[in-house]
Amino acid sequence: MATIKCRNLIFSNIQAILFDKDGTLEDSKEYLRKQGQKVAQIIDEQVSGVGKPLLLAFGIHEENLDPAGLLAVGSSRETEIAAAAYIAETGLRWFDSLIMARRAFKEAERFVSKTPSPMFVGSREVLKNLSEAGLKLGILSAATFEEVHAFVRHHQLNDYIQVQIGVDDGPSKPDPVLFWQACQSLGVEPLSTLMVGDSVGDMQMARNANAAGCIGISWLGELENLEGANVLISQLNEIEVITI
Repeated sequence: MATIKCRNLIFSNIQAILFDKDGTLEDSKEYLRKQGQKVAQIIDEQVSGVGKPLLLAFGIHEENLDPAGLLAVGSSRETEIAAAAYIAETGLRWFDSLIMARRAFKEAERFVSKTPSPMFVGSREVLKNLSEAGLKLGILSAATFEEVHAFVRHHQLNDYIQVQIGVDDGPSKPDPVLFWQACQSLGVEPLSTLMVGDSVGDMQMARNANAAGCIGISWLGELENLEGANVLISQLNEIEVITI
């Protein structure tokens, strides 16, 4: 077990650390913004007037993406349902609305590259150092399983990441079952596992699962979206192993 120092806080008897992907390890803001804009455009072309309110629901304001907005923190299933709700509000039947929303996200993939976004500077080195210190590491994301696997493959993180969990049709954050599943896969207890993420959902999930602690990160210093974190950081290298 390790002792982890994060700014002025000490976490003792830590065996594992789970990381969110989007906004924590992966700088995916531009991809998500472009995806949301294309989806809204596709839907608006079929149901006029839906595009602008849908962008706001996604958390897209002109060229900015709200790090606490639906597109940044919600699962693919949740964003599809939200889009379908805006379509259904125009009078279209629910299942037809859901089909239209799903098709819009699928069609948007033809215009927006599916290649994983770059990692935040220094993130790979932090994962390497933590792994070499004997900690078990995992990714626990609201992205789909395939998106998580693609991210790990693309950035060649298999030597460091021992469990990869995404969300398809099952529970999403902040349901603690996701955290428990990750801990079970790693063979560790929640009380010896830290969560590192960039959203309230990450913090709530870890707290509901009785995790050892919650580390909130914002690379841009926008820390107001991290309510519930035990400690707030702006760089991953602020997570230090001080004893093994």
